[in-house]
Amino acid sequence: MDFEAARTKMVDNQIRTTDVTSHSVLSAFLTVPREAFVPADLKPLAYIDEDLQVAPAQDGNPPRYIMEPSPLAKLVQLAAITKDDVVLEIGCGAGYAAAILSQVGGSVVAVECDGTLAANATATLSELGYDNVAVVTGELEKGYAGEGPYDVIFINGAVEEVPETLLSQLHEGGRLVAVVGYGNAARARLYVRAHGVSSFSEHFNTSVKPLPGFRKAAEFVF
Repeated sequence: MDFEAARTKMVDNQIRTTDVTSHSVLSAFLTVPREAFVPADLKPLAYIDEDLQVAPAQDGNPPRYIMEPSPLAKLVQLAAITKDDVVLEIGCGAGYAAAILSQVGGSVVAVECDGTLAANATATLSELGYDNVAVVTGELEKGYAGEGPYDVIFINGAVEEVPETLLSQLHEGGRLVAVVGYGNAARARLYVRAHGVSSFSEHFNTSVKPLPGFRKAAEFVF
């Protein structure tokens, strides 16, 4: 299979057609080999416009996926990442989005709660030469304060809410991009940190697969 040709078609037919115009984002998607991050049996499907499963559901957590190209590209564009930015990715999974972020940003810290996924992502990213990415294992909702604060935090999957724990790891003026909600009613949000407070704007509807660990705590109702 000609993966390079398939990659070009993905960008032309799935990404450019959904209002992604950023040169750096388009270049990253043209460069990063999606097929290298999926299981062997899915490699022929690496460039279809769907989420691709990279780990099954386990321990009460949802299965894990590489996000469909179009929403991933739109979310990366929304973050407006530059080569001066230090990026924290939440939910590294197989490492594909981390590789994309590494091409548009300066350096990336990618947090993953699944030890096997983290090890596989580290190996793949290293093999492909993405040496400005560090994969760390930890609870996704806690982020990785040790290397913060960050210019950008990118949540790689849908969440029910964005915890203050993550927002507090942003620099002054830093941005956080997330899909909040589940299913077709979910909205892409851009949070900005100013004077120690984060506010958000909503940008587009998109349905992406959920990340583990971000359910709201049950509330007591009278």
